[in-house]
Amino acid sequence: MKLVLTIMSKEDSQVVMSALTEEKIQVTKLATTGGFLRSGNTTLITGVEDSKVKKVIDIISRCSSKRTQIMPSAMPIDMGIMSALTFEVTVGGATIFVLDVIQYEKV
Repeated sequence: MKLVLTIMSKEDSQVVMSALTEEKIQVTKLATTGGFLRSGNTTLITGVEDSKVKKVIDIISRCSSKRTQIMPSAMPIDMGIMSALTFEVTVGGATIFVLDVIQYEKV
């Protein structure tokens, strides 16, 4: 058995959860916050048999997308004056961790 942890954009999480549920794959959703952009994201937890890991990853890949976003940045310049600049970052997509489950019990 494997534990699949997925950190993804909250915008994509509902579509991924629906697709997993449609395939009879149980999923738990946690609201989390990313460190870099300090924006909301979602962590999905799924326990599956080894043979279903590829299917889970395929669903997540198909239903989550990367996109670019313009972010403001305040940079200090001469004499303590702040200059408002923007920069483009890639957001979305998913980070997936697949972990071995040593023991599983449902009580």
